[in-house]
Amino acid sequence: MTWVPNQWYVAAWDSEVDRAPLARTICGEPIMLYRRFDRSPVAMRDACPHRLLPLSMGIKEGDDIRCRYHGLLLDSCGQVKEMPLKADRLNPAVAVQTYPVVERHRFLWVWVGEAAKADPDLVPDLWPCSAEGWAFDGGYYHLDCDYRLAIDNLMDLTHETYTHQGSIGQMEILEAPIVTRAVGNEVFVERWMPDIDAPPFWRDALRRDGNVDRWQICQFIPPSSVIIDVGVAPVGSGATPESHDQGVRGFVIDALTPESENSCHYFWGMSRNFDTADTGFTARFRAQQGGVFLEDVEILEAQQRSINANPDLKLRGYNIDEGGVKSRAIIKRMIRAQEEPAPEAKERIAAE
Repeated sequence: MTWVPNQWYVAAWDSEVDRAPLARTICGEPIMLYRRFDRSPVAMRDACPHRLLPLSMGIKEGDDIRCRYHGLLLDSCGQVKEMPLKADRLNPAVAVQTYPVVERHRFLWVWVGEAAKADPDLVPDLWPCSAEGWAFDGGYYHLDCDYRLAIDNLMDLTHETYTHQGSIGQMEILEAPIVTRAVGNEVFVERWMPDIDAPPFWRDALRRDGNVDRWQICQFIPPSSVIIDVGVAPVGSGATPESHDQGVRGFVIDALTPESENSCHYFWGMSRNFDTADTGFTARFRAQQGGVFLEDVEILEAQQRSINANPDLKLRGYNIDEGGVKSRAIIKRMIRAQEEPAPEAKERIAAE
């Protein structure tokens, strides 16, 4: 297993889930999502408990779902309401697994693991997605690669110079020193680029020419999210690595949800503090950002194919990879912590 169990994972954008069932595999588990009449979300194992036909192929009846094969009817809590033969008595043992689900920061989060441990307060704090004074939107891509490769990519922005040379990349990214630090289970990679020429996007956002101070601060938030504090401020405006609201600022939002060992769901977007009321700009920028991230998709999927084709070779880590290396170490440590017996179990094993 390459992902951490007993965690909240993004399963969908809020706009993706409506009354009709949506099928999505999360951490190896097939899940069906839909909304009740009151708009509250449902997350249910996508397999009828009778003959295992995907319930997402079923027929919605109010808030219930009827299997399209033999007609077993289940309510939105996964309990049987009607057997295939209507004269049959209800069997309370007939039920389908449901998952804790929370709607927050424009996303639907599903708890993968022991339902009793699900605590909404543990949902990763993607505050820029819902903070007052910020505008947020984004999109979704399916990636045929290990989700950790995408985290590596996002925690090492030196690739921008070559992968995104036509939009946000510039040579100064390679010349600026980076500072990497781990704080608890989070990792930060910071790059400060003072007194440089602004790349096209940021020059247009600032609406002026002239050199700028530019920053990139990547933050890995377990189990699988990365937010990147980015922006520019005019030289001399007083912006510093610690405080930089003098110019234009945004947070690139990335949630990588494992689907399988070699595939994942990529939920991406950007929250910004400029032109927040301009819905036209939001739509145009979403399309532009989607194009930039498609360049990453091409690279990551090709990388995964190469990894599969070269099983005798290993990934190497250079200085620029420290953020991804530290993030992977945290993921590995969290997985091991879940696999280890609880202290009381260890004592019982020792006594035996």
